[in-house]
Amino acid sequence: MRVFSTAWILVLLAVLTSRTEPGVAEEPKKLGPLPPKAKLALDEDWSAGKINPKRWYALRKKWGENNFGVVPENVAIVMDTVGGKRRRVLRCEAHGDEYSGPVTGQWKRKKRVGGVLVSKQHFASGRFEVVMKIGSVDNPRPRGIVPAIWTYGYRAVSVPAKLSDNFSPTQPLYHPSLQKWGKGQALYWSEIDFPEYGKGGKFDRPMYNTFLNSKHQPLTFDAHGAADGRYHTYTTEWRTGLAPIKGVKDSQVAKAKGFYWVQDKAIDFGFYLGNPLKRLGRDRYAVCSGLTARHWIDGRFIGENKTFVPVMGGQLNLGVWLPKWAGPAPWKTATVYFARIRVWQYSDPGDVLGILTEDITDNFGKDGQPLRR
Repeated sequence: MRVFSTAWILVLLAVLTSRTEPGVAEEPKKLGPLPPKAKLALDEDWSAGKINPKRWYALRKKWGENNFGVVPENVAIVMDTVGGKRRRVLRCEAHGDEYSGPVTGQWKRKKRVGGVLVSKQHFASGRFEVVMKIGSVDNPRPRGIVPAIWTYGYRAVSVPAKLSDNFSPTQPLYHPSLQKWGKGQALYWSEIDFPEYGKGGKFDRPMYNTFLNSKHQPLTFDAHGAADGRYHTYTTEWRTGLAPIKGVKDSQVAKAKGFYWVQDKAIDFGFYLGNPLKRLGRDRYAVCSGLTARHWIDGRFIGENKTFVPVMGGQLNLGVWLPKWAGPAPWKTATVYFARIRVWQYSDPGDVLGILTEDITDNFGKDGQPLRR
């Protein structure tokens, strides 16, 4: 028996996955002042001359096809000219199809190796401001690279395969609809890309993607020529909220880690998409819901994601990699620079922190061999 009427399901889905025509803004949106509750959680300008290990770590990891990962050796603090002044910046280097230097990635391969830096802190709703430069004035769009800024968090929750089709009384976070890596292997996934340049070697319309567990909205927006070998300010504002959900009983949920998790298949999965609930009172609940991720470049509004916006906190990633879908990289080295990063946290009511807490892990060693876990 279904708990909800069809009409009510349509109402809540409109809140969880509200959208206009993909990639089209309703109207120009100015980047307004910060809300009074905003708190500056990160302000990094690399002025110390080194990467602070309490704030950041560099990955040694490979994902995707036709590349050999990212390595710490391709991440460094260097001097550059920003706004007419010499100052320290973060450089993430990419090695293309003609590279023959000493740095190697997975399997000790030299070509198609990038560099990514990750924040130690997990962030949720708020404003993210990153000053980034792609390439140089002489070579602002190196084909084959994917310069990117993104938040990312994940958590695998497992039960024995024979129990995989049902909820688990001993593992409340397990959800049978989130199985991804095999029977009994559920995955929580939170990601916002803002932006991800370079698909097919193109830089005019970078990708702005949102990932909510098993769901994904890929959009592209006009960057108005920002990939020009000069510094530009990329700003994203991520908002979350609560969407009341009718018909959920106390007996249908379990409390864990400060949230309530659905434990009954009678509650339509499309109603909450694996997100946790907050209890409003006896037999009264609301879904933690992603509302929007709005994007600006140099203060100019370029678009927003309104579908499958995550609620779970993620780590901030900065860097460059060389996946198959970026195409050939017919050069030796290319660079992406980051001059300043600021993050303000809004603590919106739909934020889910404390669930995705682990660092992104390396998956190969300095010798290039895969790590066994």
